Amino acid sequence: MGPAVMGKIRCPLRPASMTPGRNRPEILTPPASPPACCTQLTLTVPPQAAAKTRQTHDYPSPAHRRSHARRTGSERTFSAIKDPAATSIARGWCRLTGVTKLTLWLACPLTVRNQRILAAWDARQADTARRAAAGLPPKTRKRRRRQTPATLAGLPP
Repeated sequence: MGPAVMGKIRCPLRPASMTPGRNRPEILTPPASPPACCTQLTLTVPPQAAAKTRQTHDYPSPAHRRSHARRTGSERTFSAIKDPAATSIARGWCRLTGVTKLTLWLACPLTVRNQRILAAWDARQADTARRAAAGLPPKTRKRRRRQTPATLAGLPP
């Protein structure tokens, strides 16, 4: 919509826009041929205009799901380096300014996080090898929910 149609300015070419109070800006000399923003209601944008911001893959496709699955890892990384219990990059964590200096300092918490993940993975691998040598199955994650909805409702499982 044009600014006069939205009620932001007063324009003699749009009589309805002249009803708001005089505290709105007014076009004193309207042009003979108004610009497209004043005459058109919709705007058609060709696909080439949004090629940079358009998604690479169609939404429900397997390629989109594979591509979007990478997002979980990156979000987990960012939350790990922002966590005040481990490594906090909250406001004021570094007194240096400049992209290069901050990038080098930011590489340190990322390196520490990667080392922490590798140490945990090595410990899990060693535990799995120890359990395999003892004839035990690999350790699995414990079930978080102790009761199912059926047992909560008093129904038989």
